[in-house]
Amino acid sequence: MKVLHITPHLGGGVGKAHASIQAAGAGTIERTYFLLEEPRDRRFASMVEAAGARLVFGGATELRELVDAADIVQIEWWNHPRLYECLSQWQLPPMRSVFWAHVSGLSPPFLPERLAEAADRLLFTSPCSLAADNIVGLPHALSSRLAVVNSGFGYEGEVPARTKAKPVYLGTVDFVKMHPAFFDVLDSVDDIDFKLSIWGQYDADGEPLRRAARMRHPQRVVFEGQHPEPRRMLEEATILVYLLRPDHYGTAENVLVEAMSLGVVPLVFGNPAERAIVKDGETGLVASDEAEAAAKLAWMLRHPEEVARIGAHAAESIRLTHRPDISAADLERCYRPLLHSPKRSVDFGRYLGTSPVDWFLSTQRRSGTDLDPGAIDLGGGAAKGSVAHFLACFPNDAGLLNLQLRAGRQA
Repeated sequence: MKVLHITPHLGGGVGKAHASIQAAGAGTIERTYFLLEEPRDRRFASMVEAAGARLVFGGATELRELVDAADIVQIEWWNHPRLYECLSQWQLPPMRSVFWAHVSGLSPPFLPERLAEAADRLLFTSPCSLAADNIVGLPHALSSRLAVVNSGFGYEGEVPARTKAKPVYLGTVDFVKMHPAFFDVLDSVDDIDFKLSIWGQYDADGEPLRRAARMRHPQRVVFEGQHPEPRRMLEEATILVYLLRPDHYGTAENVLVEAMSLGVVPLVFGNPAERAIVKDGETGLVASDEAEAAAKLAWMLRHPEEVARIGAHAAESIRLTHRPDISAADLERCYRPLLHSPKRSVDFGRYLGTSPVDWFLSTQRRSGTDLDPGAIDLGGGAAKGSVAHFLACFPNDAGLLNLQLRAGRQA
């Protein structure tokens, strides 16, 4: 079976997932990855290639030829402007399409309103996405196209023994992902002397560092930067304080899964993506608000033996559910029935929109609703589907330029 993957790139969590799946596959699938951007970080792309896949970077002509030759075309979906451009404007030939969504769709960036109609199969990386308001209530003809295939995998190996409580945070050091009350929770833990290491690239002038400096107990936090070997760091940790904002865009939550696989016990808020992974009191602790999070963190710091017991259950749970061989088999089960159906010609512009400003707005609002231009974040640089990212790809688009101007006036 020939499977063609169309993806903006193979960096980050998407690249890590495919490197693992390619290495774990049974060898019955010949995979080609068409990259819409030249890879800057080749780490995972090289791993995918070394495991036997073919990597191609090119334009519309090359992609049309690859689509023609493929049995299945899998689109690695997130709100990347080049992906919208490719599908809506490159006039691709008929295909059997599988969309694998790498954002939850529960909050911005939303999934396109009618994505389930455009795709032959629509896969999510977390069951939490099934609660998205444009997914709930789909008729059977469309809901039968849905499935969940996990893309976050744990580490293999034994769970190391620890004797001393050691809390850490690992991930995006920015309030775009971290909960705004993260440091309030740490400040509210009473009568315990502890220090939490925050691992991840950070901006020395960023809001998290300014907020930490205003803590009553600023000595409780150390910004460590990026760790060259995250696994080694997690093997020494016992608690992952992973308190994220309720509207974060994550689904598979690789950090959470990897930490749990090593017996690190997570403390999370009850957001949908986290609740799909963590069972309160069994494989981690789930808090409903800041006060409960502070109380549960205090309990974890005082009861290392109980934390170790929960950590063992967490590691076993991840070992049974979050493995690349399971996801490779799940993907193949989604592909096989499609081979009995003819390829389908799809006008993706009909479902995604035809202009850059339409594409961007579809990630920020539901159809029939208005978007306050003043609510558009003009900061953060040209990354992760921001208006600046779309403008970096389409600098002369009048609709985007007008939207940026209106947002700037109302900011």
